[in-house]
Amino acid sequence: MTRLVRFHQHGGPEVLRIEHVELPPPGPGEVQIRVKALGVNRAEALLRAGAYIETPKLPSGLGLEAAGVIEALGEGVKDFALGDAVSVIPPRSMIRWPAYGELVTYPAELVVKHPPSLDWQTAAAVWMQYLTAYGALIDIAGLISGDAVVITAASSSVGLAAIQIANKVGATAIAVTRTSAKRQALLDAGAAEVVVLAEEDLTARLSEITGPRGARVVLDAIGGPIFEPLTAAMARGGILIEYGGLSPEPTPFPLSTVLAKTLMLRGYLVHEITGEAAKLEAAKAFILEGLEDGTLSPVIDRTFAFDQIVEAHRYLESNEQFGKIVVTI
Repeated sequence: MTRLVRFHQHGGPEVLRIEHVELPPPGPGEVQIRVKALGVNRAEALLRAGAYIETPKLPSGLGLEAAGVIEALGEGVKDFALGDAVSVIPPRSMIRWPAYGELVTYPAELVVKHPPSLDWQTAAAVWMQYLTAYGALIDIAGLISGDAVVITAASSSVGLAAIQIANKVGATAIAVTRTSAKRQALLDAGAAEVVVLAEEDLTARLSEITGPRGARVVLDAIGGPIFEPLTAAMARGGILIEYGGLSPEPTPFPLSTVLAKTLMLRGYLVHEITGEAAKLEAAKAFILEGLEDGTLSPVIDRTFAFDQIVEAHRYLESNEQFGKIVVTI
């Protein structure tokens, strides 16, 4: 028996339960990992609340990131050995491959031997944020030196990863945040400029920063009314990549601006990278290189114990964090 986090009904953090479950041995092509730490993501809160792109059969597990030690190998697995320190790539389905547990099973192709310099907490905070940001900025937008990129929800783990990736390729990272509370922290994290939504006019401030050229790339996790001022500050032929939807308000379509500037508005899921072998290998090489040379470094806001999983989800939904929330086992 092993302990897993599951929920039997949709709702708030309080529906999460730690239960003892019999876990079968790994099947062909799978590995079983003794988890040391796991990352907490907004997608998991959405699944728990019944608002995610997947609809689970209850009771359901959840979780997209974990790091630990390989404890068992399925038939045909050749690239790993018992005792290897590994972390996992977010799977297409966290219902099928949940990460919240003391012992988890994953397809070997979604398992990575991470750099030995990473501790367990840091290793559990790598793949979701950097793969999401890499896929949007590098694979889709082709971000290069000299580009200006606007990053909303900039204090999230993906937002901070995007700032680091922008700096890695020589682009200018413009962070957008709700209040001034995190302004200095964002500057310290590498943002060239910070725009505070509660205190500044977004269009005017972005235009001031980017000049008549505008921002070629926007990475947005919010949607809602922010869409219009974001597109107004974009460069002709620019691309806005939407990977979230945090705003509860309707998202207007800025038709006249899109036409006048020939903009591309693009929805994006990290599965576009993780589900295609060649793209995943390119992304892994980019991220591992950055982890090795220090240009990419996960920012961990707070760590909780496994028994505090409910508290970890409550903290996630407070929106007070700066970077990643990690749970240790």
